[in-house]
Amino acid sequence: MLELIIQNMQEKCEIPSHEAMQKWAKQALENGGDTEVSLRIVSTEESQQLNNDYRGKDKPTNVLSFPMDMPEELMKEMHVTLLGDLVICAQVVAEEAVQQEKTNDAHWAHMLVHGMLHLQGFDHIENEEAEKMELKEIKILKQLGFDNPYKLRTE
Repeated sequence: MLELIIQNMQEKCEIPSHEAMQKWAKQALENGGDTEVSLRIVSTEESQQLNNDYRGKDKPTNVLSFPMDMPEELMKEMHVTLLGDLVICAQVVAEEAVQQEKTNDAHWAHMLVHGMLHLQGFDHIENEEAEKMELKEIKILKQLGFDNPYKLRTE
């Protein structure tokens, strides 16, 4: 079971329901055990600050992921797997959805799936890793009833 703990720190943008976000994040979960993820929904200012602090990029971004870094022996004692934290900038996601001609829900689902995969060790720095991660995202999103999020970029 996945417990998605949501902190909504912005008021400007419409966000999907907790139930929808829980469903999308759960679909991307590789293990079947009890897992906890924190999701912080932030303003462009907070996103820009975090992106600059942790990635050296002085601009807001759609999603940041912070995998849990805890000693193995301590993790074994936990009754739940603490996967990590996701930070999503609602305004960036809304703007990108319009630019990419997607529904808000479709782009939110993509960002949650994308972030969840990062928390589980997937990455897209190298081309081979990116292809593997994108194929996984496409599969998960299809299971959720969403189109290939990369289709518009390649046409």
